Amino acid sequence: MNNATLSGHLTAKSDIYSFGVVLLEMLSGRRAIDKNRPQGEHNLVEWARPYLTHKRKIFRVLDARLEGQYSLNGAQTIATLALECLSYEAKMRPSMDAVVTILEELQDSSEAEKRQEPKTGTKQTPAAVSASKSSRKPRRKSLGGTKETVGPNPKPLAHSR
Repeated sequence: MNNATLSGHLTAKSDIYSFGVVLLEMLSGRRAIDKNRPQGEHNLVEWARPYLTHKRKIFRVLDARLEGQYSLNGAQTIATLALECLSYEAKMRPSMDAVVTILEELQDSSEAEKRQEPKTGTKQTPAAVSASKSSRKPRRKSLGGTKETVGPNPKPLAHSR
């Protein structure tokens, strides 16, 4: 439980924690508290926190129903943002302005990516794709907007429901 829950004192930083829980629910497709899950997975935040700290382990948290239709960078950015929002120390949590800025950057990069995707029916050679990617500024990618499969296993991990 976070400090606001224990003390009953709600602040902007406790709202940030709650937003982190919502982000985690969206990433995972799970509820914050689910007693139907196996022991150790009842509390989403406690279960997911160790996976969010490692870039290669976030795939264990991501909802299989996303079916790999997200970018690795976008998923990692959202996972990192959720982890920051869920910081044990309230003062270490980002402000809502910072959260909004990060989410807007993801949205902007997703929209830019969509504009740069080749039109249906046109084919680009691998060299042309590499050239167009390397000429762009490195930007964060959003969870939406790309349909690449990511992760160590081309098929997303299945969650028990």
